[in-house]
Amino acid sequence: MQELVFLKLGGSLITDKTKPYTVRLDKLADLASQIRNALQTRPELLLVLGHGSGSFGHTAAKEYGTRDGPPLVPPLFSEKMGGDRGGYWHGFAEVWFQATTLNRYVVQALHEAGLPAMTFSPVASVWSDDGKVAGWDVSQIEYALERGIIPVVHGDVIFDRSKGGTILSTEELFEYLARELRPGQILLAGLEEAVWADFPARRHRVEKLTRASFDEIRQNTRGATGADVTGGMESKVRQMLELAESVPGLTVQIFSGENPENLGKALLGEHLGTLVEP
Repeated sequence: MQELVFLKLGGSLITDKTKPYTVRLDKLADLASQIRNALQTRPELLLVLGHGSGSFGHTAAKEYGTRDGPPLVPPLFSEKMGGDRGGYWHGFAEVWFQATTLNRYVVQALHEAGLPAMTFSPVASVWSDDGKVAGWDVSQIEYALERGIIPVVHGDVIFDRSKGGTILSTEELFEYLARELRPGQILLAGLEEAVWADFPARRHRVEKLTRASFDEIRQNTRGATGADVTGGMESKVRQMLELAESVPGLTVQIFSGENPENLGKALLGEHLGTLVEP
């Protein structure tokens, strides 16, 4: 029986978020190898892979304010941005360029590991409304999965019916996809080995997280290393809690992909890090 899993490679894992536009090529190669080995061991596993934008998209997005949408009354001229409506749409295209540059590194690593991966670019197929996915025909992703292709999505700029433009994180894209495709599991691989009850001290890790326990530690999950315009750990945990509550049978794990072999272990069913439950 086939099992569908969503896997996210965090931007903090595949890039150095403290150094703009810095990809971790050795780490990408290692992660791709672990994915290949896990799929060989579990041929029944179907995978949708997502990745963050790390020091690529987030750096540019912070500079241009892309997440918030264009100003209602843009400046008449901005020398720095070339004068195009205050520079927002110039920045919008720049963020897209940086996000897709990182995506190319990711897909290249997967192909070098012998994996049939294809990017389904969100900006080309997703509409949002006030920062939420409003429309997305996922039939091509389903078709790809049926034929053994690994669909790849990533945090991306999106044209928004209310704001004009915005950015959607991989978790926000996963929210919509999960309701459409109904995976059994979502794996979020980042630098942190778990959700911490006392971040950044990191003395008490949370083994299982529910709505009630999250409310108790929410203020301690707000940190992010380097540029992050989509909310950091607090936003990710909140989104995954809501998703676990709305998709029957779904489990979510937040764990470290930095530790050797962790990604492969998670894909093979081992419980690592923090388990998010409804």
